[in-house]
Amino acid sequence: MNGPATRQAPSPSERTFTEGEISSRSPSRGRNRGKSLVHGFSVQVAYALIDAIFVCLIGVSVLWLRFGFSAIFGPEQQLLRVGSGHTYAGFFLLYAALVVMGCANQDLYRTPRERSVPKEITKVLKAVCIATALLFSFIFLSGYQDISRVVVLLASAANVLTLSGWRYLKRRYILYRARRGIGVSRVLIVGAGPTGEALAQWLRTNPQLGYSVCGFLDERRADERRIIGSPHELRELVLTQFVDEVFVTLPLDREIVKAMVLEARALRLGLKILPDLYDGLGWRAPLQILGGFPIMDLHWRPIPVVGLAVKRMVDILVSASLLVITAPLVALFAILMRIDSPGPLFYSADRVGLKGRKFRCYKLRTMVQGADRQKEQLRRANERSGPFFKMQNDPRITRVGRWLRRYSFDELPQLWNVLRGDMTLVGPRPHPIDDYEHYSVEHLRRLDVTPGLTGLWQVTARSDPSFDTNMALDLEYIERWSLSLDFNILLKTIPVLFRAAGQ
Repeated sequence: MNGPATRQAPSPSERTFTEGEISSRSPSRGRNRGKSLVHGFSVQVAYALIDAIFVCLIGVSVLWLRFGFSAIFGPEQQLLRVGSGHTYAGFFLLYAALVVMGCANQDLYRTPRERSVPKEITKVLKAVCIATALLFSFIFLSGYQDISRVVVLLASAANVLTLSGWRYLKRRYILYRARRGIGVSRVLIVGAGPTGEALAQWLRTNPQLGYSVCGFLDERRADERRIIGSPHELRELVLTQFVDEVFVTLPLDREIVKAMVLEARALRLGLKILPDLYDGLGWRAPLQILGGFPIMDLHWRPIPVVGLAVKRMVDILVSASLLVITAPLVALFAILMRIDSPGPLFYSADRVGLKGRKFRCYKLRTMVQGADRQKEQLRRANERSGPFFKMQNDPRITRVGRWLRRYSFDELPQLWNVLRGDMTLVGPRPHPIDDYEHYSVEHLRRLDVTPGLTGLWQVTARSDPSFDTNMALDLEYIERWSLSLDFNILLKTIPVLFRAAGQ
């Protein structure tokens, strides 16, 4: 565990499964670190707003069908002039509020992925019926005679279809992403007995749940290929297999389970158990049902869905804008590079990103052709401690390349990686494959997030040669991540670039 763990990239372990057994252990293509069974408050509010908007739009559409387009939007606006239009507007706003409350009552804003389509449609039907009944009651008690009951009934029928329809499309979209490995949580199952097998089978045949089984941990039958280790190897296997959650499915010694909970907290890892109280660890833990299996969360961590969505939106807007703005500058650099040395404009190489997934990273070429072949010969002159390689006076760097590196202009093409989603504006720097092969198991934690153009290390200790310092700052960033931290790092990056501290 303490020494370097040299492995064949990108797979940190030789113990794998065939596609027909469990599921491929290749790193997830997902952009996010798993998902939560319980949506955050912000997502629930977004779902409620969608419902309310649809109810209002349906109200306008039904009025148009009932009274004609000109009565609502025409120059004379007859419906609004007689006052009925304002009455209808008020009633449909009330109807939207009642529908939202009905959906909340039916638990439609907390949508577990194992909920079936018929069950969800039934819940929508109940919610709309409750809202419609309350609206009719209000119309009757208030004495309004201008409201057409036919309009309300047509709107209620359309609401059932529409609110069920958009939920069905959302479900299909989630299933499409899950089948492509996007947003999927990688899980280990502790226990290869009948319960563990049944759980793995259920997760495999229900991809909409968003789980990919990496394998089993079990001490009793370690000779089986599907069993990749014992519960005592949890930490190492969680890191090498890029695991998001662990399911405990067999009776274990209580001290082992307690140790697993502590390890899960240290690794910020989801741990679920089929359940036992284990000396009070399960008290007050939320109990869920997953495919008929009772699940108890002993430790869980909410996913900052809105924050990650905003971060991705900022990545897209900033990278797209800068790619356009800096295009003339890149063209100028191309001319200077061509005059200085022969070779292509861009340099591309594999880098290791989120969950160990390889991607093609792009830079402006700053070295002579064939520089990669000389790297191993120069490793003895490496000025950095630890796995990664860096020399201040690297003989492979061209004259123009050295100037580009000082101001980090050579990294401008990585804006394309940010736009594609392989990288982000702020995050740990991606390392080359040969450096990644020298990682220890603990170093793999920096691959829990998407690599970035700049990060905490770049703005606080860029000249520090210690890989341990680099790793500590990367892990500090992962632990402390927030949008405000990203913003502060971006602001601090600007003076760093003007100081020409790049190498």
